[in-house]
Amino acid sequence: MATNDDAGTATRALIFALLALACGHMLSTLLRTIPAVSLDLMAADFHIEPQALASLTSIYPFAFAAAQIPVGAAMDRFGVRPVSLSLLAGTVVGAMASGFATGAASFAAGQFMLGVATSGMLMCPMTLAAKQLSAARFGLWSGAILSIGNIGMLLSSSPLAFVVDAYGWRAGFWMSAAGGVAVALAVFALVPQQPAEHKDDSSPLSQMIEVLRLGLSRPLRGLIALALVSLATSLVLRGLWGGPWLMDVKGLSRVEAGNQLGAFTLAMIAGPLCIGMIDRRLGRRRALVAVTHMAGALLLALMALGAPHYAVSVLFGVSVMPPQYDLVLFVLIGLATSAQPLLFGMSRQFVDAQVAGKALAAVNLAFFLGAALMQSVTGAVAALAGLPAVLLFMAAMLAFGVLIFLTYTSPRS
Repeated sequence: MATNDDAGTATRALIFALLALACGHMLSTLLRTIPAVSLDLMAADFHIEPQALASLTSIYPFAFAAAQIPVGAAMDRFGVRPVSLSLLAGTVVGAMASGFATGAASFAAGQFMLGVATSGMLMCPMTLAAKQLSAARFGLWSGAILSIGNIGMLLSSSPLAFVVDAYGWRAGFWMSAAGGVAVALAVFALVPQQPAEHKDDSSPLSQMIEVLRLGLSRPLRGLIALALVSLATSLVLRGLWGGPWLMDVKGLSRVEAGNQLGAFTLAMIAGPLCIGMIDRRLGRRRALVAVTHMAGALLLALMALGAPHYAVSVLFGVSVMPPQYDLVLFVLIGLATSAQPLLFGMSRQFVDAQVAGKALAAVNLAFFLGAALMQSVTGAVAALAGLPAVLLFMAAMLAFGVLIFLTYTSPRS
């Protein structure tokens, strides 16, 4: 009986530790998506064009991507708890720096700090779960960790829009800094200290080179091509251009736009579960990944063509398609692009077991590097051709990624 009690106590302790670390991931997704509902106010404060500020915010995902492998190596060397606490301290400093920014340069510095500091917020709970849980339970908890993390995007929709309207855009970063302190205290209290494992004593640079080499190899080329545009499309739409599209093109208030982005986020939370069930039932993962991503490209194009005087608006005989049209498309895009996690599973099928970890790292790196590139390039597209062109550009890139994916993953290839 005492043994059962001990096991129950250990399980509860692990659950609380994972929840504390998952709250760090939630904070990361909140900070990443703050510009979606406050880009116009930030740009006015800094006296620069919103499109220029949008390109500047790409510093965050670039720093995030660059720090992935060094942070992963640090967790192997020092353990989850000290790395997590260090990252949370950096997140608090970066959020405060962004909140107190007085111009483009100081804001960019704050975004760089946030990108590095939040880069391991998903890896921390995933690493602890992988070390402590069986494969079956890890599958359950990895989904739970992602869902808890996406709550941050819910917080950055209507609730953040209300805060920004009432207290200004800086309040979002200051509240995030306070949240970082709370999460750090929870991690300090609930996450156990574990010995470092020293799994790989090679330098972070050599590990990065090996991951890049594997990512460019022929077996993974198709997956990497789609990974570069897959997560980028949903993150850049949700975290940057969704708000300006709804407010500037469709005339919604900040809170109304936040409500629509909240629905988009709910679809992004439910989507992976639905896609996972369909994948298990169909057993045709390659076809499912291709069809859902191509559907996402088509839906993005339809959203763009609902702008004033574009094809869909002209077809329906209206000056501009109503916001309800966008709401339906946002939800469908959120569901369609939720097949991204299947790329992780496919990467393990295409390489030998001994390099499976590096293959996963290559796909993960492509996800976030692609988001950084997409965010940077779409800022220039918006400045040159406007928001409808941004959505059409993302749709074209997503369709192009699907075509490369199909070419390199065909049975003949």
